[in-house]
Amino acid sequence: MREVRFGAGDVTLAGSLGVPARGAAAGAVLIGGSGPSDRDNDGYFRSIRRYLLEAGIAVLSYDKRGVGRSSGQWRAATMDDLASDALAALAFLRAQPAVPDGKVGLFGHSEGGWVALRAAARDTPSWVITNSCPGVTPAEQERYAVANAVRASDSLHDVVALYDRLVEAGRRDADFAEANRLVAGAGYPPGLAAFWADVDADGWEFLKRKQDHDPLPDALRLPCPHLAVFGGADALVPVADSIRLFSAAACDGDRDHRATLTVEVFPGADHRVQRGGALAPGYLRTLVEWIHAAR
Repeated sequence: MREVRFGAGDVTLAGSLGVPARGAAAGAVLIGGSGPSDRDNDGYFRSIRRYLLEAGIAVLSYDKRGVGRSSGQWRAATMDDLASDALAALAFLRAQPAVPDGKVGLFGHSEGGWVALRAAARDTPSWVITNSCPGVTPAEQERYAVANAVRASDSLHDVVALYDRLVEAGRRDADFAEANRLVAGAGYPPGLAAFWADVDADGWEFLKRKQDHDPLPDALRLPCPHLAVFGGADALVPVADSIRLFSAAACDGDRDHRATLTVEVFPGADHRVQRGGALAPGYLRTLVEWIHAAR
């Protein structure tokens, strides 16, 4: 792996580039999930990167702006900013002499899938993989996650209703003090307490800005094949709804004919497509076979 840096507008992104010793047949940009994700996405990307390299696929992953060695501020970034970062990474990887520039795609995990879709709608990667990416808005996705966290509790209805009030407060542009009073007044209930624990005034502004992002317009504008991967037991993402929505976008008569959709669900796997802490059997092989077939 080689330490690299590349520009994206007014920020400089730092990352790691790996090229197979025998040369690359394709290239993949790995885009991390929500929060301050680094080039390894908290370790999750390491085994994926290793397997792709062994399969002849060059890999570039990078620290999100404001994380690790990258400049900027991730909480101040819009979806378009993050997509611009992904496109800068795509251009950097395409420019590598050992990488065939017409065979490079985007792999986005969770929120990174939204970023990959937005980036692809603005450019033409060879392919896009969304990994545990919701087909719903952030507000709807988090509502599903909160409900799952308290599903066995008698307080389910109250907690979800409180979450809905927070979403509406965000849409009214309420300040953090008002939002915090809502949560504190309910006694920081289980299921919502973990979600709220890391939210401060800046975090609240960030949540308000992104909560109604709709990934479907970007999915409709895809110019390339799309693999949507899910863990069947993902407690954070409404898998069935996401598949339905991405499938509807794929069937739209105005979508680019190259934008075929493949869906893979790994039964019993979680948000990281893992079972028992290990990647689901067949997951890595599925990625590689699809990438080689899609390019």
